[in-house]
Amino acid sequence: MILQTFHRKLFLLSLVVALGGCETVQTTQGGVVGIQREQRMAVSSAAMNQSAQTQYAELMAAERQKGTLNRQATQTARVRTIADRLVAQTSVFRPDARSWKWEVNVISSPEVNAWCMPGGKIAVYTGLIEKLQVTDDELAAVMGHEIAHALREHARERASEQAVAGLGISVLSAALGAGDLGQKGMEYAYMGLLGLPNSRAHETEADRMGVELAARAGYNPEAAISLWQKMGQVGAGEPPKFLSTHPSRSDRMRDLGDYAQRVAPLYQQARQRP
Repeated sequence: MILQTFHRKLFLLSLVVALGGCETVQTTQGGVVGIQREQRMAVSSAAMNQSAQTQYAELMAAERQKGTLNRQATQTARVRTIADRLVAQTSVFRPDARSWKWEVNVISSPEVNAWCMPGGKIAVYTGLIEKLQVTDDELAAVMGHEIAHALREHARERASEQAVAGLGISVLSAALGAGDLGQKGMEYAYMGLLGLPNSRAHETEADRMGVELAARAGYNPEAAISLWQKMGQVGAGEPPKFLSTHPSRSDRMRDLGDYAQRVAPLYQQARQRP
């Protein structure tokens, strides 16, 4: 759920730095949910965070000018309270995250959406809150998922992957004399065989980390299931699984159910805290 304009800027940025080579990193600790996949990065974390900070400031300034930023004080306070409780638990996955310059804002829009840019720049849309009539537990599920994307630096990984692939495709297409049509075919092949499955992996990781963050913050992790049930009721259907960047709804709900049970003891412990 990252903005397309942000991704276009990141792609241009990634092309500049891709020639500097890749590094293999583990951006987060595993947590109870056991996220252990190593990631290949060609884009620096500092460059990503700077780009995100600039883009976020521009977006919030535009919303403020339109009069659509944090219009309802009670609603904004509710979202920020939930975010604060989730952010307080991020150190279980990466200790440095508590010191990020987190920002949380609510945008008045009918869109059912929320996102978290690199470095902890969060936006929640009123359409998500009002159309789904989300409970605090369900809102924590959404925000925990989006925060997990930032903790795992999925946007950085995706930009790195696209940069390396874009350079490789261009070089190979030129070497083979494939022309524009041939290059487009290779781009589609890349997306189908590597690009989209990686996006599904990112979504699954964010789902699993999100339920753990919610549980540790004292929110019922099973709310992630009711949240996606509501999503299904307002959605206009979903693309075929093999073309989707997200897991199918049935697979997602089954996995969320499994991991909600796995982190249930954390939720019970959190509820017993004073």
